[in-house]
Amino acid sequence: MQIRPFEDSDAPAIIVLWESAGLTRSWNDPHKDIERKRSVQPEWFLVGTQDDTLMASIMIGYDGHRGWINYLAVAPAHRKKGHARTLMREAERLLEAVGCPKINLQIRTSNAQVIEFYKAVGYAQDDVVSFGRRLIPDE
Repeated sequence: MQIRPFEDSDAPAIIVLWESAGLTRSWNDPHKDIERKRSVQPEWFLVGTQDDTLMASIMIGYDGHRGWINYLAVAPAHRKKGHARTLMREAERLLEAVGCPKINLQIRTSNAQVIEFYKAVGYAQDDVVSFGRRLIPDE
């Protein structure tokens, strides 16, 4: 897998990838999520390709206090080959290089397979409750 920054022409393939990975939700417009990331730390929106085919993604963020991971996805045909682990290690490398002390991420409680993945790569469940409030609806 080759890792490179997202390019605007990747958008259709990214959305198909996210849909195949079960990451899209009716209340989050993936086009708007892409545009939002393109306006903040766009260099940390990475894609994985193999033979010029987009097959993985990760959005990395840092707010000066914590790093965040969103939209880590690997196409079903390319799973179980270490690609997600490779993307996470690249995210950790980038975040550590800017002095980020800790990475946070959110996983839906129903997604047992992803929970097990993050445990396997060294992440642990924090004793927190996640709250959210939508400020701009994606209607």
